[in-house]
Amino acid sequence: MTVTIQPTGISPVDVLAVARGGAKVVLDPATVDAMATSRSIVDGIEAAGRPVYGVSTGFGALANTFVAPERRAELQHALIRSHAAGVGAPMPREVVRAMMLLRVRSLALGHSGVRPLVAEALVDLLNHEVTPWVPEHGSLGASGDLAPLAHCALVLLGEGWVLGPDGGRLPAADALRRAGLAPVELAAKEGLALINGTDGMLGMLLLAIADAAHLFTMADVTAALAIEAMLGSERPFLPELHAIRPHPGQGVSAANIHRLLQDSAVMDSHRDDLAHAVQDAYSMRCAPQVAGAARDTLEFVRTTAARELVSVVDNPVVLPDGRVESTGNFHGAPLGFAADFLAIAAAEVGAIAERRVDRLLDVTRSRDLPAFLSPDAGVNSGLMIAQYTAAGIVAENRRLAAPASVDSLPTSGMQEDHVSMGWAATKKLRTVLDNLASLLAVELLAAVRGLQLRAPLVPSPAGRAAITALGGAVGDPGPDVFLAPLMEAARAVLAGPDLRAAIEQEIGPLG
Repeated sequence: MTVTIQPTGISPVDVLAVARGGAKVVLDPATVDAMATSRSIVDGIEAAGRPVYGVSTGFGALANTFVAPERRAELQHALIRSHAAGVGAPMPREVVRAMMLLRVRSLALGHSGVRPLVAEALVDLLNHEVTPWVPEHGSLGASGDLAPLAHCALVLLGEGWVLGPDGGRLPAADALRRAGLAPVELAAKEGLALINGTDGMLGMLLLAIADAAHLFTMADVTAALAIEAMLGSERPFLPELHAIRPHPGQGVSAANIHRLLQDSAVMDSHRDDLAHAVQDAYSMRCAPQVAGAARDTLEFVRTTAARELVSVVDNPVVLPDGRVESTGNFHGAPLGFAADFLAIAAAEVGAIAERRVDRLLDVTRSRDLPAFLSPDAGVNSGLMIAQYTAAGIVAENRRLAAPASVDSLPTSGMQEDHVSMGWAATKKLRTVLDNLASLLAVELLAAVRGLQLRAPLVPSPAGRAAITALGGAVGDPGPDVFLAPLMEAARAVLAGPDLRAAIEQEIGPLG
């Protein structure tokens, strides 16, 4: 697959294709022309000797320091070296690739004043799978993701580090040489243009959106399976009950769960017994209200990310009429707020799933399932400690759901006196979603075990698909076994596409 960067930008699908799928990247000729035009404006400013931030001056609190023409290329190189000041473990390869692609996208819009060869050099890194080593700490989310982007830009200069095939750290100069690439000599404005923007946090947010969309649908699946295993009622998910509270996400989740509970002998066994459960517990009955609210939150986040994908986030920007103006477009508040909001929603999807797991394991509330889903409870503990693990993850997600975007600290001699913390917000969002996958995997495992214990009653098509998907790894109910591999297998099934595909083959597409 090849992704072409157009004058109008790129799509979220393009970002995923390059970040996770290794797609090749090319620049549309129109973007090359736009960059050349904006570069000619910067060259004219240089020739005229006009003072412009980042072209003929220092940076941040040094904005009023004039830089002589003969030292302006040196200024750009010094900027990259000094700003590549991150520490900590390296960011995942997919995050760095997304960040690089989005920086190319920003440059290609023709408002940054760089020569086309600078964008082409970043494209070469992507296409030769040369991935900079970008430490996890260093960005405040304004002026954009300075330190992470500087670590990327440093590789263009033949300096810094890259990620090796095994995740280790290798010298960038060696990696460029092996790839047949030459270092770039930066001209005026180009160093600043390479590092001033929201590309890191936007890249992480786009990856998180894709992950959250899958997990929120799978949360409906695991909720339905747990409700089925606990002999819950399908009536709270009837469409007419959600039409009178028309939140879009709630309606989608309710429709999913209702369809997932059809064609089940387990449900048929008590469907007409109106005394069986006058009202199910909130964690069962309110599943669509929580997961649906998370879906609506995700739509807000999608809208925010889509706007950012067509935005110019550099500073200063080169306008077509020849002006070069300072902006605040690099400030990551829109992305930080969105990431914090989505982290809250995802944390609650996981929290309500854990409550259903607890009910499945509790002999006093699980409607005749054995304690902790063990056929021989006492000597055997069943899934008791799997719920401990889930509870611990819920607690961690609650801590991570505290917003990062309210925690501004002033920097650069009070010139940059309010920052977004958008990098921290999007980074912890990815952790929350990773944790959510583990929580839903515990619910999947517990629900499958519960449905197995309802035999000889035949479960729903979704239940049968889940038992098949996990059967080889988890086996049938019996004596205790080493539980961690079962949980890992459940997580792989939950996070992958195959279980959803198998269910949709039986009942049609899920929302």
